[in-house]
This record gives sequence, structure tokens and C-alpha cells, in this order.
Amino acid sequence: MRVWRKLPCVNLQSSDFELFGLAQKFSQDRAAIDARWKQLQKEAHPDKFAVQGVSAQRVAMQWSVRINEAYQRLKDPLSRAAYLCELHGAVVNAENNTAMPASFLMQQIEWREALDEAKTAESIHQISDLTNEFIRDQLSKIEQLIDIQNDFKAAVEHVRSLMFVERFGAEVEARLDLLGQ
Repeated sequence: MRVWRKLPCVNLQSSDFELFGLAQKFSQDRAAIDARWKQLQKEAHPDKFAVQGVSAQRVAMQWSVRINEAYQRLKDPLSRAAYLCELHGAVVNAENNTAMPASFLMQQIEWREALDEAKTAESIHQISDLTNEFIRDQLSKIEQLIDIQNDFKAAVEHVRSLMFVERFGAEVEARLDLLGQ
């Protein structure tokens, strides 16, 4: 007896939010995203479609890849914010548009100089704390701009600045790793 399985009845072209059955907003419950991802992966796992043949398994694999891509965007607040902006016609384009406010650039220079001069784990942790505070503040502003004000164009500037700061944060973490912290 063959058991025919059916793939989730969502279009591969659906937004990540539609695929996961989530409201299209920035503020999300990470546990709900994780749970929905596990459920969707379970439903679309290619092994479940083995009796239906290679074609069904190939489609299930496409679904699995699509589910994983959506999960990667939705679980990360910065990726989710950029995705929401782009869904609403406000393209982030961080690779080509690096123009930033002068005050932000000055802050970046100060942080980089402080990191260059930092010799102890304590001083590097202080820089890490500053950048983490900045990240929390920017995420809060992004949530306000997207979920409350629906101002995706203004949110793009905060998303781009956060991308810069996350790269800097990775450098700070690398320095801590070098010190064995």
C-alpha cells in the first residue's frame, strides 16, 4: 500500500512570512519561528516522498531549500528587517550604497581607533558592550519604523548602519578570540 504525501500548499514564490504563516512585521517570536521551521522541514523532508519517486523527492528538496532560506532570513532580526524593507520597495543595497551620516561615520572611526588601541580584554569588552548597546538601540528603532510607522525608507538607513556595526562587532569578537576570551 502506497501512502501519498502532500507538500505544504504554499506557493514557492510566497513570501517568507506567508510560508511560515507569520504576520508580515519586524517583531517576531523566535521560538515560534523555530517551531514552524521544524514543522515545515518535517512535512517537506524528501525521504517522506521516496515512494512517490524521484520527481516528488526533487520537489520536496526544492521545498526544503526554500524553507531553509526563509528560516535564515526570518530568524535573524537584521536579515528580517532588510527583507521587510525590500518587500515594501525600500531596497537596502548596502553593497553599492555606503553613504552614511557624518555622525555615524565619526562614531565608527572612534570605535575603530579604540579597538586599535585596546590592549586588554577588559578594554575590548567595553567596546563590545558599546556596540551591543548600539545594536539594541538600532533594532528598537527599526521595529518602531517598520511595525508602528510603516516607514520602510527610513528603516533602510538603520538597517544599513546596523550592517556596518555587525561587521565591526565581528572584528571585536575576533580580537577577543585572539586574547583567548
